[in-house]
Amino acid sequence: MTKASYQERRGEIETYFDRTAADAWSKLTSDAKVSRVRATVRAGRDDMRNTLLDWLPADLTGKRLLDAGCGTGALAVEAARRGAEVVAIDVAPTLIAIARERMPKDLGAGSIDFQAGDMLDPAHGRFDHVVAMDSVIHYQPEDVVRVLAGLAERTSGSILFTFAPRTVPLAIMHAVGQWFPRGDRSPAIVPVSMAKLTGLLAADPTLRGWQPRRTRRVAVGFYTSQALELVPG
Repeated sequence: MTKASYQERRGEIETYFDRTAADAWSKLTSDAKVSRVRATVRAGRDDMRNTLLDWLPADLTGKRLLDAGCGTGALAVEAARRGAEVVAIDVAPTLIAIARERMPKDLGAGSIDFQAGDMLDPAHGRFDHVVAMDSVIHYQPEDVVRVLAGLAERTSGSILFTFAPRTVPLAIMHAVGQWFPRGDRSPAIVPVSMAKLTGLLAADPTLRGWQPRRTRRVAVGFYTSQALELVPG
């Protein structure tokens, strides 16, 4: 990954979520009525978020967790309720503002620090667990691996992330989606096969001490994403 390619793509994603799709994303992550297309995306995201939460320890008391690409904060809230000290980062200041507004007043023993910024900033410190739900699906596979390697250097426990699996149905849906009104379009994703991704992970020197463990694909309507768990080997 080159710094230029990562920063360029990150800037494009920030512009989309902070300006073009801010209102749509706010509705999608709430209980508001949405279109059929968005309803399937909402259902798929709910299923995926529950999967990642199931892979985390039930008791996170005293643990630091990075929610990398936290959006409006739903996963961060649930992790905090388990006792985690959550650092929730997103590139879009607008989404962070929504997350702060929605944050419950009582999180029990946990806490959340919502920040707009770069998930790779070393100033965030070290973590026990990292979750990156649908936040690296917009990057080239090689850049995804370098992002994960950067996070691994500051993580002692698991890294849970999602990627867009290369499948014929996903390719068709992505093509059809370009005909929808602009407000219903998601930002460009970069599908990758499981074989290619795991090969890149195994070849990266920083990640050679990490092993893939659980994986699960969620496909609901116009939402398709696959979760992968990495743990120290």
